[in-house]
Amino acid sequence: MFIKSKKSEDGFTLLELLVVIGIIGLLASILVINLTSARKRARDTKRIADIRNLQTATEDYYGKNGKYPTLISDMVTAGQIPVWPLDPLAPTGTSCTGNSDNCYWYAEYTPAGALGPQSYHFGASFEDTSSLLLNQDRDCNSTTGSSCPYTSAYTNGFTGADAAGCGGVAGRACYDIAQ
Repeated sequence: MFIKSKKSEDGFTLLELLVVIGIIGLLASILVINLTSARKRARDTKRIADIRNLQTATEDYYGKNGKYPTLISDMVTAGQIPVWPLDPLAPTGTSCTGNSDNCYWYAEYTPAGALGPQSYHFGASFEDTSSLLLNQDRDCNSTTGSSCPYTSAYTNGFTGADAAGCGGVAGRACYDIAQ
């Protein structure tokens, strides 16, 4: 005959509960870190898509007008694009009138005697400064014309070097294209 012990085996000890809570906390922090970097990469991918769409619209504008637009808003007016695209981190209600990290960067160059701009430079400030996509951009400095199609300074130039955002914002990198 067996004698039952009065000791209760129902429930968990405090140590067991703390271990489980610690493991759940560790897994949650790993998940949050991975989601943050995935969101940055997704926003950077959107920036590239926006820049490529602007490039296509700019080439279409050139085909119809024999010159590149002086401002991105010229393409909106001409119907090449519906609106001036905003950076994914731009605050709600932002409207674009010029170069900024909220509105993408644009510079143009008009050679002497030309009908209008014959070269352009687009840029977007990346959040992921270690992105391998930065190896595929132009790194044109349209402020001086260095590494650009024309070696003279562009109107409203900016630096496309990867070291800082297009506007020199610390912690950002500039992805740029030039034609």
